[in-house]
Amino acid sequence: MSIQIIGLSDPLWKQTLQMLRHDVYHLPEYLKLEARRHRSRPEAALIVDGDKVFFLPYLLRHCGHLTEPHTAESVFDLTSAYGYPGILLSEAAVHSPHFLQTALNQLLSLWRERHICSAFFRLHPILNAHLNQVYSPAICQITGETIGVNLHLSKEEIWRQTRSDHRKDINRGKRNGFVAKMVSFKEYIDEFVAIYKETMNRVKARQSYYFTYDFFLDLLSLDEKLHLGIVEIEGQMACGCLITECCGIVQTYLGGTKQQYLSQAPDKILFDYVRFWAKERGNEVFHLGGGVGSSKDGVYQFKAGFSKQRYPFLTLRLIVDQQKYGHLVDCRAKSLQVDIDTLLNTKFFPAYRDLALPGGSL
Repeated sequence: MSIQIIGLSDPLWKQTLQMLRHDVYHLPEYLKLEARRHRSRPEAALIVDGDKVFFLPYLLRHCGHLTEPHTAESVFDLTSAYGYPGILLSEAAVHSPHFLQTALNQLLSLWRERHICSAFFRLHPILNAHLNQVYSPAICQITGETIGVNLHLSKEEIWRQTRSDHRKDINRGKRNGFVAKMVSFKEYIDEFVAIYKETMNRVKARQSYYFTYDFFLDLLSLDEKLHLGIVEIEGQMACGCLITECCGIVQTYLGGTKQQYLSQAPDKILFDYVRFWAKERGNEVFHLGGGVGSSKDGVYQFKAGFSKQRYPFLTLRLIVDQQKYGHLVDCRAKSLQVDIDTLLNTKFFPAYRDLALPGGSL
């Protein structure tokens, strides 16, 4: 079994992707823009044992600002890029629990040597749906549920699985002149970004959902794997959503709706259009994701109206070095003036990066 850590410029990154079914979240172009946004270093762990392959991209973050000033040793942690990255596995690896356990154990040892104290990974609901059967529930948790449209179904069955209120609003919107289509993101970027920002302000989204204009420009590097779906009426954009397409998986990414059109639900028309567009292009699934923070909130209920297909959303939470992890939690608790137990009981991981407590800005 060989194990190595590779960077974006290593040709092994793209060579590995050519062998494994993947998503946009695994592309070096995507990791590059996410690393820039998080001021972190993009890496990937590649473990190979014959025909068994384990590939895990992530962001390496320095924890220096979380430690006491006199701490000499550098400490790092790992996290996923935004979205659903997870672990890529060859077919042989999927069916080898022993390899998966051994690979993770070796990776933990290597990370420990590199002064990494913890790792948090959002797993891919479609590509990693089975991993909770391999890894202990102490580290691999079912965090929520996501919704997807099975594009192998007939158009008639996809429509039948659509909730009645969605069907009513879709038909009414079409009669009223709303038209959905795919357009060039580059040409519509300014209009889309304005709608997206308006939406985030309206729903009072968490700060992590506010992306800079440069970030949207960087997304153009995804090229043909990124599309912009919009709904127009009388030449005006009512709503828009960035759509990714990779290896048969189509997903919603970021979207928004103009305030003046909210009551007419143009986003329902858009999602209806995208699923049939994706089917016609030969894709296998249109993944809508889940609710905010993995909850079954209004966002989840909206998406659930398009399909009966559900996927488990798993997260992998690893304490790589217990001593270093405990030290960071202690430092964080002191800075927030709370008990260590209070910090640990928030269920946020890693606990020392919890922003929900008073004074939790990092």
